[in-house]
Amino acid sequence: MRDFDGHEQIIFASDPETGLRAIIAIHDTSRGPALGGCRMWDYASEDLAVEDALRLSRGMTYKNALADLPFGGGKSVIIGNARTAKTPGLMAAMGRAVDRLAGRYIIAEDVGTSVDDMAVIRGVTRHVAGLRDGSGDPSPATARGVFVGIKAAVQHRLRRNSLDGLRVSVQGLGHVGWELCRQLAAEGARLSVSDIRTEAVERAVVSFGATPVEAERIFDVDADVFAPCALGAVIDDGTLPRLRAAIVAGSANNQLAEARHGAELARRGILYAPDFVINGGGVINISHEAGANGYDRAAAFAHVDRIHDILLDIFKRADAEGVPTNLAADRIAEERFRPSGIS
Repeated sequence: MRDFDGHEQIIFASDPETGLRAIIAIHDTSRGPALGGCRMWDYASEDLAVEDALRLSRGMTYKNALADLPFGGGKSVIIGNARTAKTPGLMAAMGRAVDRLAGRYIIAEDVGTSVDDMAVIRGVTRHVAGLRDGSGDPSPATARGVFVGIKAAVQHRLRRNSLDGLRVSVQGLGHVGWELCRQLAAEGARLSVSDIRTEAVERAVVSFGATPVEAERIFDVDADVFAPCALGAVIDDGTLPRLRAAIVAGSANNQLAEARHGAELARRGILYAPDFVINGGGVINISHEAGANGYDRAAAFAHVDRIHDILLDIFKRADAEGVPTNLAADRIAEERFRPSGIS
């Protein structure tokens, strides 16, 4: 599989009693144990679940390295509908699968799982993060990171420090997308929003004065910033030519369908904020649970705010080396987790 990328370990986990079918992907542990969330999704096939786990776990290695965290990259996925198939028993079975890895992988919440699910997992393993009595829901921290990341991109590409009057099109109004809209609206940004849930769009219109957009038309909106905050692989051969924004900066993982789309964005003069950098706020927040004095929200969010300067460094390096921003970010991350001379 093209997304294997030298993963250290791939684990298939099952539990007939609860119906658990899961994959745990450990990409790299050179900086420390693999830390990454657990996604539950109704994948159409096991191959697609494996592909998602591989892409997400690799992204966590790069994300954790760029955030300068003492963790490697890993991810887990559970095959199934989170609304109809998820039970405490199934999550406990997932926790036992994690525990068998003896600390090589630390699980946390992701799409389809929650802090309550992590509490169930905590009952069977200590290798879990993102607990309610710790850092809690990572969504506010993720949204904060995207917010300061947008500021960095606007500063670099548009040469302005204020977001007042900035046109931002937001795809996806989940926990992160909604909180991002709140922060952007508070700074005076003009929002266009889409979501497959019409009620979420209607709420955003009322709450933020947003302009509603049909889900399939969000790529065509004239905007300064396009913020993809739903699922990944949204920038592809079909959608990229439709973009009418100067910047792509959002919370979704793996926004580029293929790495070459980063080069095409650059060729068209569209600044791309690499997703595994700008959406790192959640894992940064979770990492602070391991502090000597316990979780400190102020320290965690101060760390999240450093995403602004990390992105500015990436943009400057991309300009200096004449490469797309996703490649510049990759190079910086690889310098941090790969031994010298190994590619």
